[in-house]
Amino acid sequence: MQINLTGHHVDITDSLRNYVSEKFERLERHFDHVTDVHVILSVEKLRQKAEATVHLSGSTLFAVDTEEDMYVAIDGLADKLDRQIKKHKEKITDHHRAEGAIKKQII
Repeated sequence: MQINLTGHHVDITDSLRNYVSEKFERLERHFDHVTDVHVILSVEKLRQKAEATVHLSGSTLFAVDTEEDMYVAIDGLADKLDRQIKKHKEKITDHHRAEGAIKKQII
């Protein structure tokens, strides 16, 4: 998984870069086919905004979170993307294979 990190009106420090990569490792734990992640961190007055676009095999996910603290915004963003990836994984899983095999054995 390749993480591209961009800052708008924010200097991307090593601690921010490490924190983002640590949080986004969790996404790869749930779904192996994450190819590319583009994270944009921005500041607008008192709002700290984190947004990310995740490219999966077959689809693209997007999430935004705005908080007063950048680290809290990154946490919220990771949680949102985690839920979306779980939902995507559930959607692509074929749940009817085992059911069809049982019907064939009965007949």
